[in-house]
Amino acid sequence: MNNFVTRSVSMSLQSNIIFNLVLWVCLLFVLLFIFAESLHPYSIDVIYTVGFLSTALIPVLINFYILIPKFLKTEKYLLYLFTFVITLLAFNKLSTLYFERCIDYLFPDYYFISYHSNTTLFAIYSLLLVGTTLIKLSVDWFYFNRQENRELKIKTQQIQTQLSLLRSQINPHFLFNSLNVIYALAIEKKIETKDAIVQLSDILRYVIYDSNTPRVSLKDEMTLLKNYIEFQKFRQKETGNIKFNCKVDNENYQIYPMLLIPLVENSFKYGIKGDISNTFLNIDLSLQNNEFLFHIENNYSQDQLKPNQHSGVGLENIKKNLEIVYAKKHEFNIVKSKDTFGVILKLHKHEN
Repeated sequence: MNNFVTRSVSMSLQSNIIFNLVLWVCLLFVLLFIFAESLHPYSIDVIYTVGFLSTALIPVLINFYILIPKFLKTEKYLLYLFTFVITLLAFNKLSTLYFERCIDYLFPDYYFISYHSNTTLFAIYSLLLVGTTLIKLSVDWFYFNRQENRELKIKTQQIQTQLSLLRSQINPHFLFNSLNVIYALAIEKKIETKDAIVQLSDILRYVIYDSNTPRVSLKDEMTLLKNYIEFQKFRQKETGNIKFNCKVDNENYQIYPMLLIPLVENSFKYGIKGDISNTFLNIDLSLQNNEFLFHIENNYSQDQLKPNQHSGVGLENIKKNLEIVYAKKHEFNIVKSKDTFGVILKLHKHEN
């Protein structure tokens, strides 16, 4: 971390040095031809221009590295304007005194006279400070946007990584358990073996291929849930207590892929179990006027679950990913009683 900070400071210092070198060299040539009023300036013109720039160097740097960061960038506009004008007037007066009383002593071989009136010099001085301010702000804006884009790119990559986790919420043990179910059906030579293989194939094809898009239709997600539930029924002795009710007015409604399956898997994992009596799983999915509601509820036994096991890491991951995908456009509530555990997910209206 220290190396990163040191490198960043070093790069910033190098950028400032390069910026100032380029700026002052350009100003030297521009002002040289303004003062000389000729394409072939004399040595006295060079001395005059360098002298003028030397008086402007300090106020420009004060403006760059004190006034702009401390006042302008902190939105203290009146205070910045006041200090800017004071700096301009003070150093313009020093520049005038320099050319009137000092420069002849520094260069006795030349006789200097003012090329312009004091009013014109003040205008040039003002344009110089205002112009350099605009240049500085433009360069800072460019670097700020480049840095912001770099940070945004990193943040986007982090978000994509988190969203990939959401798409892979089906427990890895599901595949192994599924193969065990198919193996058991095959050993017993049950006719359901073929149907189980088809169900598992449809689930895996969707998870691996069809869900690899930013959004999918609600119809596809409902098909995934139905396939998942039907396959899970092969693992349950009693299936009459599993209900899936849908009331959708637009099956083309776009939803984030693999959004609901972790909730269903969670209910099967902690609710529906063959060794628990009075098990049930109720799923209600509705979409009316672009208002999406998903309610899932299952049996809950505090005696067989560790504290907060049902609402542990899995549901916390779902909450975090919802904040990314549907920031400020969703409601996620856990409803728990002595014998039941439920989750209510609402997605508010949004552009598809």
